[in-house]
Amino acid sequence: MNAVDLAPTAPLPTLPGAIVDNILRTAFVEDAPYGDITSATLLPATARATAWLVAREPGIFSGGDVFTAAMVMQDPAAEVEQLVADGQPFVKGQRIMSVTGRARAVLTAERIALNLTQRMSAIATQTAEYAKLIEGTRARVTDTRKTTPGLRALERYAVRCGGGHNHRFSLSDAVLAKDNHLAVLTGGDPAKLTPALAGVRAQLPHTVHFEVEVDNMEQIEPVLAAGVDTIMLDNFSNEELAAGVALVNGRALVEASGNVNLATIAAIARTGVDIISVGALTHSVRALDLGLDIAIEA
Repeated sequence: MNAVDLAPTAPLPTLPGAIVDNILRTAFVEDAPYGDITSATLLPATARATAWLVAREPGIFSGGDVFTAAMVMQDPAAEVEQLVADGQPFVKGQRIMSVTGRARAVLTAERIALNLTQRMSAIATQTAEYAKLIEGTRARVTDTRKTTPGLRALERYAVRCGGGHNHRFSLSDAVLAKDNHLAVLTGGDPAKLTPALAGVRAQLPHTVHFEVEVDNMEQIEPVLAAGVDTIMLDNFSNEELAAGVALVNGRALVEASGNVNLATIAAIARTGVDIISVGALTHSVRALDLGLDIAIEA
């Protein structure tokens, strides 16, 4: 992979510091509940160190604020510099971040900083590969709620670093009626679909997005008649997706979901859908190989 070709161009959102700090506090409680006995025993309290986050393979970086916050949480006086911006490519052997501070603190923070930036950069890199394949189409690639519990904010941010987009953040953010919701709502009676969904639409504030999943062509018109904002075509063939897009004809956004991977996404995008949601962006990435090279100062 040539990482230089995968850098996204859209502005990145802000990763809230409070969320980062909460994640790091939980991580340090898990990893060093009573301190780092190894560093405290082996290293003098006055020892200082300079270390670099170095790429062992190419990719797209994500997690500069996370790396910085991890180091500063252990040493408030640590000096951290980001050498590769979030969302930008790097090559094997390139220095991405640098930190100078108390050696004990740097080594205590090392694993947490690496674990998170390795995962975030892996997500950004994989997302960039997906986004590259649908360039020139109207489609955008989005993540799903298939994220690591507790790390959704970081993983969703990493998707943006790779040039992808975010779906609803949580169950509280938007209505997304799936097949099981519809089965309960209608009691299995297709004739009840439109009035039942219209009743839901009438309860929602105008600021709440309303999306409905369908699994066959016959459901499209009844769902559209209820005034939904987005219709999700789940596990449709490419021919069905194209027909579904033509049937919707701009009356709602069209999302494709299911059976999406690097081998299929380009053809899916060519059907004319607006959104392609991909759980694999976050649920099955391999951590990117980043390392911390350290030099101890006298």
